[in-house]
Amino acid sequence: MLKTTLAALAGLVALLSSTLAVAAAPDAHYKITTGPERGTYIQIGQDLSKWVAQPAGIDLEVLPSKGSAENVQRMRFEPGVKLALVQSDVYQAYVDMANSGNQDAGTTIRPLRLIMPLYDEEIYFVVRNDSPMKTINEIKDKTISVGLIGSGTAQSASTLYRLMFGQTIPEQNAQHLSNEDALAALIVKKIDVAIIVAGQPAKLFTDMDPNLLQQIRFLRVDPNAPETARAKQTYFPATIHTSSYPNWLKEDVPTWTVKAFLVTYDYNLRDTVGNLKRFADSLCANFDNLQEHGHPKWKQVKLELPGLGKGWQYYRPVERQLKACFAHRAAVQAAAGTGAPRAATTQSSNGRPCTDQERVLLLCGKQ
Repeated sequence: MLKTTLAALAGLVALLSSTLAVAAAPDAHYKITTGPERGTYIQIGQDLSKWVAQPAGIDLEVLPSKGSAENVQRMRFEPGVKLALVQSDVYQAYVDMANSGNQDAGTTIRPLRLIMPLYDEEIYFVVRNDSPMKTINEIKDKTISVGLIGSGTAQSASTLYRLMFGQTIPEQNAQHLSNEDALAALIVKKIDVAIIVAGQPAKLFTDMDPNLLQQIRFLRVDPNAPETARAKQTYFPATIHTSSYPNWLKEDVPTWTVKAFLVTYDYNLRDTVGNLKRFADSLCANFDNLQEHGHPKWKQVKLELPGLGKGWQYYRPVERQLKACFAHRAAVQAAAGTGAPRAATTQSSNGRPCTDQERVLLLCGKQ
């Protein structure tokens, strides 16, 4: 009798444990595409997974990538990818190409929606310490690593060069290297400049061997150069602070910046809409945790949804959720007396040669 009772109790415990495990399981398994392993995007994705998705009952897998253009493609076409981090100039490049009649760009970008703007990413122009160059406007006709095809860095580098000098980077001068490979090539004098986009402090530099760091430095924006005035059409002034790299930089370095956005798709399935609304509520509710425990860039993020340019749209269900939550937070703070805080080919889909812009945005060879 005792054995029978114990066996029954064991079975009941096992059943209860199984039931609790099912109840505690995440309601959804989603993915977010981010950026290189030692970049800022992947850390932001990890923060969102831990401090936002988990409390909302979402298992959010953080995927590394080459960067923004690849993220747009995977957000649009890869199963399970519900969120992506994308640079503003990359998003705008797709919108511009769609408006100019590029059907592939239109098919890719028009169903995408923004959740919210995040923070500004600094654009680093890195040279060897013995380089005669001092300012960014001196990079014309130099051998430059512009970032991997499909990366936001490649878009920023090519756009800045075109704005500053009125021409594309000559093909023989452009190298499409990863950030790590670019710095290695720079040190051994295979290239003259490495352009890197990353929010400060960037692990790429903070994790770098101090002896190697002493062999490189950043170029500065020259406020009086005509090239600088032309770059201001799209990019905004920024500063790389000594406090981000206290054991290396001796003074602040003026540079350019580009905005990072959290992006999704215009979903209308009830379960997906519900999960993303819970994600939005959790983002608002756990924002203080992100700022306290997440990457330092979270301290620059504001709980606001500013107006957007033509061709840009917020994801409506999340927009309503966030605005309501932001308003509630602001009211609570006011009452408390505190302030509100795919592989590229060489032809486009219609058979003509690909443009540089299409190659960077991974629109070559799409069907």
